[in-house]
Amino acid sequence: MNSPLARDVMFHLGPVAITETVVATWVIMALLVVGGYLATRRLQLLPSKQQAAFELIVVTVDAQITATMQVEPTPYRGLIGTLFVFIFVANWSTLVPGVEPPTAHIETDAALALLVFGAVIWFGVRAGGVGGYLATFASPSPIMIPLNFVESLTRTFSLLVRLFGNVMSGVFVIGIVLSLAGLLVPIPLMALDLLTGAVQAYIFAVLAMVFIAGGVAEAKPSSKISHERTTP
Repeated sequence: MNSPLARDVMFHLGPVAITETVVATWVIMALLVVGGYLATRRLQLLPSKQQAAFELIVVTVDAQITATMQVEPTPYRGLIGTLFVFIFVANWSTLVPGVEPPTAHIETDAALALLVFGAVIWFGVRAGGVGGYLATFASPSPIMIPLNFVESLTRTFSLLVRLFGNVMSGVFVIGIVLSLAGLLVPIPLMALDLLTGAVQAYIFAVLAMVFIAGGVAEAKPSSKISHERTTP
């Protein structure tokens, strides 16, 4: 078992070292892109079983966004759905012999957490403008600006640590049991690890929705208050 902090370099692109984790991530991304294209290139009004299965996934994601964020799901469907599907497939890539899940390495989880951090800013600015979003850091008083800024960083860090810790620990436990007990004994642990991978993908997506919804809701009140004050 390699350390999750170790970087196993496969080749270099100029001065940039390309690790096994990066290659695994690229492969998963390529498979998802190709799979998405093949699944949507011949959509029909009367869906086939395959189309109905994919539509069920989209409907489920929309329902979760609506229930969690209390908003129209369309603007958020692409981001949240992609995060969930990518993390789910990445976690389950452990089924492929010789492949460690990219999410068991901290750089992948850091990139995913930074995507959520950027999404909070993007949707917050889109909802209340730059001024409205920046004003959220001064709520409820300007003295809270440093604390609110630190909070936005710590919740991003918590996403990273939660996903990294759970996926990495599962990989290590199965590797240790496999080395000590043989091939068949770790099968129940592997099943549990797959379940954990699915749950972690769901939790990450839900937390992303909560953080984005919080940023959007906090950016909107300033415009609402100003409108209420000008309304007779």
